[in-house]
Amino acid sequence: MKKDWKAKLHEVIYEADTPAGKLFDIVLMILIFASILLVMLESVNEFAESHGKLLNIAEWIITVLFTLEYFARIISIRKPKEYIFSFYGIIDFLSTIPKYLSVFIVGSQSLVALRALRLLRVFRVLKLARYIGASNNLMKALKASKTKIGVFIMFILILCTILGSVMYLVESGEESGFTSIPRSIYWAIVTLTTVGYGDIAPHTALGQLIASIVMILGYGIIAVPTGIVTAEFATMDKTKIDLNTQSCQHCAAEGHKANADYCFHCGESLHPEETD
Repeated sequence: MKKDWKAKLHEVIYEADTPAGKLFDIVLMILIFASILLVMLESVNEFAESHGKLLNIAEWIITVLFTLEYFARIISIRKPKEYIFSFYGIIDFLSTIPKYLSVFIVGSQSLVALRALRLLRVFRVLKLARYIGASNNLMKALKASKTKIGVFIMFILILCTILGSVMYLVESGEESGFTSIPRSIYWAIVTLTTVGYGDIAPHTALGQLIASIVMILGYGIIAVPTGIVTAEFATMDKTKIDLNTQSCQHCAAEGHKANADYCFHCGESLHPEETD
């Protein structure tokens, strides 16, 4: 009977193919958005002063619900360690614990630390990635293109170093802010990414010409990472495998093929026989 109860709980919490699982995910997303909204409202002093008690009660209710969800996830799998030390397990813990810590950190001298702890609740936004199917494809595309993006970033760093050194040679004699090569490299990064703070600007005609070239170059460079990831998306779409939301009750692994009977990670059955 105990095993049957855990199996049903696991199905509701970890899977979205069933009506109960879909309802659970929808309710959880609403709670996450509500919690993030509370964090935002607490940062508005006028609202926090006039509705502080209401905000505190609402946050405690949401924190308790998240706590129950956290322990339910631990209870419903056979290897709790797999969830506790997983990415989402750590995020769930970090997003829940600050409210409890605030009980023990009291006094005016701790207000700064208390605010910092409350900010950790923003981690709840990362829980949303679990319920957005497209985010999984994005993560896979990013992982598949990490080598190419790494090479591209290395190229940009080398280019910024060269440009910064050149601008230091060209502008170092002027009162333009290029006082060192590191500061000049900072200018190159800001200019190449088309941010352009304007705190450092070339004064000589040659420096302005180089700056103009760097600005134009920046528009083309920005599109490169997007093209790399898009190409991976296109490749994934051609070789797309039909996956479901089935989660292994033994090790909590996800991403199984639609008709899989066994977990690709631990080999356990995905459909254990229910016993009384």
